[in-house]
Amino acid sequence: MTLNRKSAPEIVDAVNMKLQLKPYEHFTLDNGVPVYTIDAGAQEVLLVEWVFYAGNWYEEKNIVAATTNFMLKNGTAKRKAFAINEHFEFHGAYLNRSCYNETATITLHCLAKKLPELLPVVAELMTECIFPEEELAIYKQNQKQRLEVNLKKCDFIANRLIDEYIYGFHHPYGKYTSTLDYEQLQRDELMEFYKRFYKEGKCLVFVAGKPPADIAEQLNKNFGHLTLNGKVMPEITYNIATAETKKYNVINDAEGVQGAIRIGRPFFNRHHPDFQKVQVLNNIFGGFFGSRLMSNIREDKGYTYGIHSYLQNHIHNSAWMISTEAGRDVCEATVEEVYKEMNILREELVDDEELDLVRNYMIGSLLGDLDGPFQIIARWKNYILNGLTDEYFYSSIKTVQSVTPEEIQTLAKKYLVPEEFYELVVV
Repeated sequence: MTLNRKSAPEIVDAVNMKLQLKPYEHFTLDNGVPVYTIDAGAQEVLLVEWVFYAGNWYEEKNIVAATTNFMLKNGTAKRKAFAINEHFEFHGAYLNRSCYNETATITLHCLAKKLPELLPVVAELMTECIFPEEELAIYKQNQKQRLEVNLKKCDFIANRLIDEYIYGFHHPYGKYTSTLDYEQLQRDELMEFYKRFYKEGKCLVFVAGKPPADIAEQLNKNFGHLTLNGKVMPEITYNIATAETKKYNVINDAEGVQGAIRIGRPFFNRHHPDFQKVQVLNNIFGGFFGSRLMSNIREDKGYTYGIHSYLQNHIHNSAWMISTEAGRDVCEATVEEVYKEMNILREELVDDEELDLVRNYMIGSLLGDLDGPFQIIARWKNYILNGLTDEYFYSSIKTVQSVTPEEIQTLAKKYLVPEEFYELVVV
């Protein structure tokens, strides 16, 4: 078929596209560890991610989970930190680790052909870490210095405090660190957490890219014999203790010219029936560059370079948050405009043109999120960890395509209530 280059191709709105979520392949290692794989892409590269239920949800003492995760690369019974890093760099690979609220990860990016040299060392990190005292001392010193610098920044203070107001300081989503936490941290606490939640913890594996034909055999050889997934994870629950006061003004720098504004309220997780429709409302309100908050407060008033609203990505609970930094002299006016936009959404129907714009933005963003195997497996990981299936993907598309202005207004009246929001200004 010859292309007719004299006529432009038909333009199709993103909202009318038929999106498909590529299904994963699944198998289980000998020790019960589930593996989810996406075979896609043109390059012989691979992402392998081990997800442990080892976030700060499970720690008994502050920062133990994050420190344990960070120090996985800082020394084993066989190799020092330098040798570990040199090994992965020599093979052109990148190994990272991250700690979140409920989970902690070890993530490997590499050429598929290098797996035989790399997987044994990853297994070594999961079974033979020794958390050297000298490495721990360096980590503690670096973290204390970084914290002292960050505590001078109004946006850093604002992020810490707003979560405390919404969840309570003793909730994993609301607590934050101090220099005293680092000073009191002991190696034995890391060893105990490591043994319980890594060596004998619950693990899931996600693979994406171009896996070799023997990927199952390689993973089973290196990880199938480990003492993973053999014990039932502890059922730990926390009470949310929201602050009694709703409005806060904090002076962090008496001579500062800029303030950080955080306005947030408790919200539900993805299993709530309103969650997907609220995502549409959130985008209209402040979820993308063309949102009402951006049009008003950035483009019209010029109070800020950027303002956005979002629903936090937590498993158990969530919060609806508005975040921005503005000139110290216009912080109060910025907060007033946020509430004004809430009021408009409660009182007036969204017109079809604006709603169509948001629909196309959301479907277009979803299309971009499915561009490549790493993005696809990231979406699947999010669904699996949240106890969701591909039905959530297709129902979210249907919601974006079919939600009405009347439903948007009903949700605004239900949730965009200024009295339900915590308001914090840090200058």
